Amino acid sequence: MKKNYHFKALLVVLLLSAWCTRLMAQQLKVPVEYYKLKNGLKVVLSPDKTAPIVDIGVYYNIGFRIEPKDRTGFAHLFEHMMFQGSQNLGKMEFIKLVQQNGGILNGSTRFDFTNYFEVLPAHKLETGLWAEADRMRGLAITQDNLTNQQGVVKNEVKVNVLNQPYGGFPWLDMPQYANKNWYNAHNFYGDLKDLDSANLDDVQSFFKTYYAPDNAVIVVVGDFEPAEAKKWIDQYFAAIPSATLPPKPDISEPRQEQEQRFVKEDKLASKPAIAVAYKMPDRNTPEYYAMGLIDQILLQGKDSKLYQYLVQDKGYTSNISGGINYLGNMFNYNGPMFWMADCIYDSTVNADSIVAQFDKAVSDVSKVTQADLNLALIKMRSDLYDALGGQFGLGKVDLLASFALFDDNPGRINTLEEEFKKVTPELIKKTAQEYLRSTNRTILIVDPKAGK
Repeated sequence: MKKNYHFKALLVVLLLSAWCTRLMAQQLKVPVEYYKLKNGLKVVLSPDKTAPIVDIGVYYNIGFRIEPKDRTGFAHLFEHMMFQGSQNLGKMEFIKLVQQNGGILNGSTRFDFTNYFEVLPAHKLETGLWAEADRMRGLAITQDNLTNQQGVVKNEVKVNVLNQPYGGFPWLDMPQYANKNWYNAHNFYGDLKDLDSANLDDVQSFFKTYYAPDNAVIVVVGDFEPAEAKKWIDQYFAAIPSATLPPKPDISEPRQEQEQRFVKEDKLASKPAIAVAYKMPDRNTPEYYAMGLIDQILLQGKDSKLYQYLVQDKGYTSNISGGINYLGNMFNYNGPMFWMADCIYDSTVNADSIVAQFDKAVSDVSKVTQADLNLALIKMRSDLYDALGGQFGLGKVDLLASFALFDDNPGRINTLEEEFKKVTPELIKKTAQEYLRSTNRTILIVDPKAGK
């Protein structure tokens, strides 16, 4: 019986290995048609007949990072303004139009873009395109709408950050502590005084500057005919005038040469918390892709090093979470970024004990084998496919839009797997040596006692 058991176990391992090899050999193939209108609007079409729905995403190349100085939170405030009415749709009528046609919609503000999306029945594609074009052409910018949304956003800040235990930790806090450049280090949610001081001239100027077609991309994914979609996009968007875009500000960060450590007081927190952030390599470099796999090895899943050391072995915390870009994923940003992990831990545990486990996990990276790398590749691939297929296909919209905005190349979506496969154990070790050094990290501790 023992020999038979070992034979079956060996057979399972061999079959699993063969399956993994075949899986990694397959390539992602997302249909991508990319072109630009004369006014500069980028257009990405990706037909998919899986379900009788269409996704429309409109992404503007303006996010938290480059909003005007002394107007912190303005990019987010403007996201709210985009639902307050346009030339042919009154206040909140955009939302009603989508919902009454069986669709869903939303918008969000991220580090480097503000996006709006709709998921509609396939035969309502024209309706969605017309509505998005209507608000790109011109908003109903009134004092009443501005005052109303200033109140909404201020209340959101109070509820989600100021009056919430661990409010803003660490996604909002860490950039302010770790970065040196104002564009990367200011309060993205917005200082209440800055939100109050915004006026109609600010809103008009912001809209004309950043919500122009030459600063945007429209993505259509789903069950549609490309020729028909092109006709409607040209009909509704082509006549919208372009704008003169301002020079892009310098958003670079200096190389970090020593560890930074900070303590944040939080009277509402019941236990201490810690976040450890390391500055990332530049996007699209070999080291960038290596960090994506290091993230899988050290942090993602219950087989990760940090979960094993902090949760299973030491019991310092019940969970450790994090990754690259807390406001999205490792693909949809375009500036300095962190690889970061955070956890809430028991008050009897010393923060240095947790940091020691980080050091232990990081040291393990120098021992990474090809087998470890293969497992990380499978996990990365699984995450990528989950993102593409989830939320009615909006993950696919997000990647296509991001690569069009930041790289002028939405076809990058089909090369991601190949880039990760180029990563070697030697590159992993080299990347960890430079980017996971203690002098490249910032540690932020939430202390519930310090504020009492």
